[in-house]
Amino acid sequence: MDDGPRQRGSSGSSTATNSKQPESSGVALKKEIGLLSACGIIVGNIIGSGIFVSPKGVLENASSVGLALIIWISTGVITAIGALCYAELGVTIPKSGGDYSYVKDIFGGLAGFLRLWIALLVIYPTNQAVISLTFSNYVLQPLFPTCFATESGLRLLAAVCLLLLTWVNCFSVRWATRVQDIFTAGKLLALGLIIIMGIVQICKGNYYWLEPAHAFEPFQDYDVGRIALAFLQGSFAYGGWNFLNYVTEELIDPYRNLPRAIFISIPLVTFVYVFANVAYITAMSPTELLASNAVAVTFGEKLLGVMSWIMPISVALSTFGGINGSLFTSSRMFFAGAREGHLPRLLAMIHVNRFTPIPALLFTCISTLLMLCTSDMYTLINYVGFINYLFYGVTVAGQIVLRIRQPDLSRPIKVSLVWPVIYLLFWAFLLVFSLYSQPMVCCIGLAIMLTGVPVYYLGVYWENKPQKFTHFVGKMTGLGQKLCLVVYPAEDERRTDAAEEQRDEVEEEL
Repeated sequence: MDDGPRQRGSSGSSTATNSKQPESSGVALKKEIGLLSACGIIVGNIIGSGIFVSPKGVLENASSVGLALIIWISTGVITAIGALCYAELGVTIPKSGGDYSYVKDIFGGLAGFLRLWIALLVIYPTNQAVISLTFSNYVLQPLFPTCFATESGLRLLAAVCLLLLTWVNCFSVRWATRVQDIFTAGKLLALGLIIIMGIVQICKGNYYWLEPAHAFEPFQDYDVGRIALAFLQGSFAYGGWNFLNYVTEELIDPYRNLPRAIFISIPLVTFVYVFANVAYITAMSPTELLASNAVAVTFGEKLLGVMSWIMPISVALSTFGGINGSLFTSSRMFFAGAREGHLPRLLAMIHVNRFTPIPALLFTCISTLLMLCTSDMYTLINYVGFINYLFYGVTVAGQIVLRIRQPDLSRPIKVSLVWPVIYLLFWAFLLVFSLYSQPMVCCIGLAIMLTGVPVYYLGVYWENKPQKFTHFVGKMTGLGQKLCLVVYPAEDERRTDAAEEQRDEVEEEL
């Protein structure tokens, strides 16, 4: 799959290194992501359009307002536990690439490649395509007040949005993080407005559905299967909590800022999700909320009057920031995969002056644009959602495996094994329920993932490829380098030494 030296997935040391590194170029990814931007990446990726558009999935399956709020809180706590486990892995294996890098180092190259393959083939292109279409839908909504915008118009605006944000990310890491900071602040302000209006409603006495006697009054019979589905949908609403781990190498002081950003961001998102839902229920009955396809818009129409246009704009701004964060982080996963020899070497190269992974960003953008051309992306998301969640559990299980295999490995953060066990029990519950309720969808998702097995053995494991093929790939890599003005990043020994000193300081503090 690539013309440069590659590292077959070893049996699993987190400190494994490739003995045949490509020649250094003297340039490397710059550490430009501070604590504020790190929080912006997590919050911005978790909070997309869902909390504005359709939080009704949890309520519909929970069967009562009170249980729905408990589920929002519980899934926030479970997400925090998973993030805590990822924080330990992130400072123990301080590589960009997130769960791909952890799974590869702990369970070997094939397992890591399958994680990369499903993300590359479906997960990120489809998610980015859907978010960009949501953005264009809410931008064009005021122009088509009495009808829907044309499908071609929606897709064209979505493509323009993707191209613009890809250019920003290619131009400067600092610009990309500033965009993320600004739009994350914007969506938090919009949600803050919703929460404040909810508080005002409560002060006016509009809290009928929040009183215990009414909050747990079911509007349909409680059902264990539906409650499990509510937990599953709540967990998906917190998706993106692990994205900061994809850019570990670009974090300033990662041993401090990675866990700090997680500890700040996850409770903040949980607070926002819970109290936004509380605010919605002060203005709408459960029946009205379930009937709305855009809850925040309906909420704004009821309480904001002539200022109700704020809500559609808020959704558009939220999704714009979500696209930027997804492009930024997913490109780093592909960059990390290429650096390990699991993708073409060109994707592991960075611009000689701007220090941005331009080929990986362009690859991410092109794959998303191609997904915009298909009408089956929503079906694909259903198929691979199960696989995405599967790898969260595999990664957290890897934390336990690594503790057993390498107990003396330096761990600036070391959490009690009770936490990964709790996470894995919850994860197993959702996984078993998914298999029970949608066996065909889960099996198709597994089949899509397993198509990566022959690709791995042909593209990665098989090293002695025909000389003509190797020569052709080498020429294409050289052409790509000239077009993008990129080189393979250097392994800066001074930076490594500084990181080791930083790790020692943190360990002494702890």
